[in-house]
Amino acid sequence: MQRHTLTPRPNWQSTVEQQGLTFHTPENLPPGARPYWDESACYEFTAAEIDRLEAAANELQEMCLAAAQNVIDNQRYAELEIPAEAIPMIEWAWNEEPPALYGRFDILWNGEGPPKLLEYNADTPTSLLEAAVIQWYWLKDVYRDADQFSSLHEKLIAKWKDDASYLERPVYFASTAFPEDLLTVAYLRDTAEQAGLQTRQLLMEDIGWNEPRQCFVDTDPAENQIKSIFKLYPWETMLDESFAEPMLRTYQEMRWIEPIWKLLLSNKGILPILWELYPNHELLLESHFVADASGWQPAPGWIRKPMHSREGSNITLTTSAGESIATEGPYVNRLQIDQRLGPETKFPDGTAAPRYPVLGLWMVDQECAGMGIREDAGPITGNLSSFVPHFFR
Repeated sequence: MQRHTLTPRPNWQSTVEQQGLTFHTPENLPPGARPYWDESACYEFTAAEIDRLEAAANELQEMCLAAAQNVIDNQRYAELEIPAEAIPMIEWAWNEEPPALYGRFDILWNGEGPPKLLEYNADTPTSLLEAAVIQWYWLKDVYRDADQFSSLHEKLIAKWKDDASYLERPVYFASTAFPEDLLTVAYLRDTAEQAGLQTRQLLMEDIGWNEPRQCFVDTDPAENQIKSIFKLYPWETMLDESFAEPMLRTYQEMRWIEPIWKLLLSNKGILPILWELYPNHELLLESHFVADASGWQPAPGWIRKPMHSREGSNITLTTSAGESIATEGPYVNRLQIDQRLGPETKFPDGTAAPRYPVLGLWMVDQECAGMGIREDAGPITGNLSSFVPHFFR
């Protein structure tokens, strides 16, 4: 695994915009900061390293499913901050096995030793278009004789085809109005349409509830009933909102992707359970539930995370030397876990500051289907961390 510095392609901004990536550079980017899509660098792997990462992700998937079963068998929902009213539908969906489309393992690795699991974005992962499409076209322009770990596009289309008989048309695709969410959903919608499905797109806030008919409806004047829906919106947030009660009551009558049992895996609480089930496993970092979160920071060499959090928010990292790094965010007064820091993973950049990559290993239909890499100037990956392409030989 090597990091290379490159000269970006001429007019790269218009190139990626034509391919669908419209938020390649954040507004008001500070001087010296990297754009979101950053092709001034890339990562090179060997074929053997890619095989190792793929095998690790597939093994982690099996381990995570076993951990979810452990939560269900032992009724450990309160440990994961999951409300009691959601339990019947989680268990129903787990037993009925409705389609689960995708997820993304965030992995710490520098090419030496075993890869280490940071967390599993099993419910609302983003950066999908970048991993499946944008970096592939970059590869064809820059490293034509090389390959890339990505079969995402083909496998997503195949998965929609497999699930076509289960889904009632049209399949709705919903998200917030954030550009990244809209783009991710638009891309997934495109893969569904390439699989032959009729689709429609709307915002989560525009989903209506028809009280007399007892169903969710779209924005059409006729208020068409929504029967199948992909939502890029966290289940734990949905359960906090006003439509949670009718959503749970009608859950069995709709087709939700991702299914509600993904609450078990998108939850940081699955990490201590994995450590309990597979102590000292080479792919895991030691993790424990925080019994008393009144302390303002974790012990040296540990990182503290809220059970439910996104994009590096509300994290406190304490280095082995005792230096504390903390991020702000909305996930306050939540249950937390402590996770031991992994081996230091940073690469020189030709500048004074090194770069810290996180490897996103994408799962489609329970199998690893590709990789995308985010990197930052610090060890915590956040919303503005750059996406950097990769290749292997």
